[in-house]
Amino acid sequence: MPKILLIDDEPSILSVLSTLLKAEDYDVQAVLGGENAAELIAGGGFDLMITDIRMSPINGMELLKQAHDQCPGMSVIMLTAYGSVETAIEALKLGAFDYVTKPFKVDELLITVQRAIDYNKAITENADLKAQLNTRYHLKSIVAESKSMQSVCDMIQRVAPTDATILIGGESGTGKELVAKAIHAYSRRKDKNFLAVNCAALPEPLLESEMFGHVKGAFTGASSDKEGLLEAASGGTIMLDEIASMPLSIQGKLLRVLQEKEVRRVGSNENIPIDARVLAATNTSLEKMIKEGTFREDLYYRLSVIPIDIPPLRERPEDIMPLVYHVMKRETMEGQALPVFDPEVTAILESYTWPGNVRELENTVTHAITFAREGKITKADLPAKVATTPLRSGPASLADDGDRGKSLKAFLRAKEKEYLQHVLSLSGGDKEEAAKTLKISLATLYRKLPENES
Repeated sequence: MPKILLIDDEPSILSVLSTLLKAEDYDVQAVLGGENAAELIAGGGFDLMITDIRMSPINGMELLKQAHDQCPGMSVIMLTAYGSVETAIEALKLGAFDYVTKPFKVDELLITVQRAIDYNKAITENADLKAQLNTRYHLKSIVAESKSMQSVCDMIQRVAPTDATILIGGESGTGKELVAKAIHAYSRRKDKNFLAVNCAALPEPLLESEMFGHVKGAFTGASSDKEGLLEAASGGTIMLDEIASMPLSIQGKLLRVLQEKEVRRVGSNENIPIDARVLAATNTSLEKMIKEGTFREDLYYRLSVIPIDIPPLRERPEDIMPLVYHVMKRETMEGQALPVFDPEVTAILESYTWPGNVRELENTVTHAITFAREGKITKADLPAKVATTPLRSGPASLADDGDRGKSLKAFLRAKEKEYLQHVLSLSGGDKEEAAKTLKISLATLYRKLPENES
């Protein structure tokens, strides 16, 4: 039974929340005020802490910092009034799992609590998986030199041993199916089926039949009973690709499957129990679709128990050349020497923005290998769209005409700013990541940045 530490300085809120959570079969310990919670946090043993932000003399932010230092495996949900949303967002940056605004909706709160509990379970149940991995940041076909992709690999390690439903987000071509396959490969379901269905590739009636199956006579052409993919994946994993394209009518049926763990074939009155882990993938903002009324909010929360977002290739330039060599090894026959790159080609590949992401890079490398001569890849061997890329300029190391007349101090300051901007660009604007690269504190980075950049 998941154990929850509940903290608020309003007795009425404590009573309502405690009753609500106990009704959902959670073990709840309610504490009035932050000053009475510090010792309990230090003692550990809780899966989740739910705390109000505005309390005195010890507020929720202080309790969050204590929890982060002393119980890093415990998830934290912050309770806040509408006027304090900015503070709640700051709490997310400090490591809180999520926040809920007061007055809260019961369904929203319970879904958030369940997501936090599932996330906590995913983090704590990965010891066996880590022992199985040969390398930390190279899972199957996933190459990860950048910090952002290393984080994705870390998340795969954490969630794979669990049965949590996962929503994989990312632009087209970023490798969402590779991530899904890696999750399956390192799970306890690895010896069972991994099935994938593209929700955008099939018309509504056919998609419904493919997913849920049908019985003989259910519609014209249904000459026999057919098992759906959700049934066929029982014991294994099913990936629902481009979930945003799923019609609303089918979304409702899928929600029922996720809730009840059973499926009803088209034309049948019989419910069939299933045990399939569901992974969904999207290159579209489902939150935006919810606002537009084209995607069910309740299904979204069921699918995104644990979200994994894959960054586009343009935001992780460190991965470009390792991916290039990975694809070259895959495309080159065993025993055959890898082609060498003209230095200009490397500069072009690292400067190109890769709108088609990893898929486009794979096609580019295959194209280059096909047209290369005498074991060397030159600019002429690249696709025209890539070959005409303007080269990205890094930070200048020497003074140019514009630097004439500057004092040494002014010159060094200008070059420092230029290098800071270059590192920020390579980190995709992530100041925390840039500070780590520069080996300075985040506060120092903010101090050195121009005012309009900080």
